[in-house]
Amino acid sequence: MKVAIVGYPNVGKSSLVNRLTGSREAVVHERPGVTRDRKELGTDWNGRELSLIDTGGVDLEDRDGLARQIQGQARAAIDDADLAVLVVDARAGLRPGDLEMAELLRGVPLPVIVAANKIDTVADLPLAAEFHALGLGDPVAVSAAQGLGTGDLLDRIVELGPSAAAELAAEGVEEDPIRLAVIGRPNVGKSSLVNRFVGSERVIVSDIGGTTRDAIDLPMQFGERRLILIDTAGLRRQAKVGESLEYYTSLRSRQAAERADVALVVCDATDGVTAQDFRVAELAMQTGCATALVLNKWDLVGTVGAAVGPDELAGERVRVARKLRLRPRILTASALSGRHVERILVEAVALADRARGRIPTPQLNRFLSDVVAARQPPAGKVRGGAGQRLKLLFMTQTGERPPRFSIQVNSHALVTRDYAYYLENRLRDRYRLEGVPLVIDFVERAERRGRVARHGRG
Repeated sequence: MKVAIVGYPNVGKSSLVNRLTGSREAVVHERPGVTRDRKELGTDWNGRELSLIDTGGVDLEDRDGLARQIQGQARAAIDDADLAVLVVDARAGLRPGDLEMAELLRGVPLPVIVAANKIDTVADLPLAAEFHALGLGDPVAVSAAQGLGTGDLLDRIVELGPSAAAELAAEGVEEDPIRLAVIGRPNVGKSSLVNRFVGSERVIVSDIGGTTRDAIDLPMQFGERRLILIDTAGLRRQAKVGESLEYYTSLRSRQAAERADVALVVCDATDGVTAQDFRVAELAMQTGCATALVLNKWDLVGTVGAAVGPDELAGERVRVARKLRLRPRILTASALSGRHVERILVEAVALADRARGRIPTPQLNRFLSDVVAARQPPAGKVRGGAGQRLKLLFMTQTGERPPRFSIQVNSHALVTRDYAYYLENRLRDRYRLEGVPLVIDFVERAERRGRVARHGRG
């Protein structure tokens, strides 16, 4: 997605571009008018690749030859972009140049976001309100100097810009479909849920448990995304898998989870999350696919004999987070009434995107600084008996599907299981990776240097 960063001179456009891209590529100077040509810098946010186009400051009243060329470059950037960000100086307040730029942007067929820059403290937040007068929606308060609000700005850019699927379609690239396995124990409503997803009675539904015998692939379109639903046979406890037919249906369900991007573990809301449901969820997560739990039959919650009610839902979520290391989300739905069924698909698509996405290295190292500040790393004795504290030196993502991260440390021996789990849980919280399998490699600095040296000799 291409994003044009435009605005009046000296409002901090280049500083904001540097902050958003984690670089110093855009030239920054106190003197206005340093940036003249448009410059594209790449970054990504939650798996979406962005190309930010830094432009010179535009004063539409300036008739100087150079100023007119800068205006032409800015207009070319807007014509080439999918979205425009109008940067304003919140400390200077609303100026005639801002109003002229807003009028220009209202005449182009692009989404426009107002970024009120130089909001360096919480006390400065009210300064952004003045820019509602531009008529371009709610301004986003940001600080290029401090980094405040930049995540909110990137979230808004991704939200208002074209979807990844639309971009691929425009480029003639066919996006891989998301494979969504619907698994669970017998008679929890898996096939009913699948029929709701596709909008027709596509698979057989019966009150008799075990009606579905094979994993069935159902292609469907959800908005701009292509999905393949995999309806599976119910997974019974191993002790009950006696006859060969039960054995093979159970095996096929496991294979379905292995080839899925996301597994929806369907549970009966009237029973709550049972021990067998936990085993099914563990099975799904062991295959490496992202996982969420769905409490189906939510319309029956609160009736006589139901194990879970609305008041107990928070307790169920705590119990799941405690028992399942990947801490998958719990969603509620009713295949019978259709309640929250679309929300499940929205979450499944988002879960697949997060499992496929990449987190920029600058963001990961800011995350590393935050978690170390919140909880000091452990100390201990290493080689030679000297006391030493664990140091987390650098973090980057090395793979996806599932996401894999590498953290450079001063000593591998100082990494405790407790602190590794702490980092993993904070990573899930920060980047919404609940239910997504992830791998964290702790690489000792000397170890890494040795590998580099050996590679160089080779």
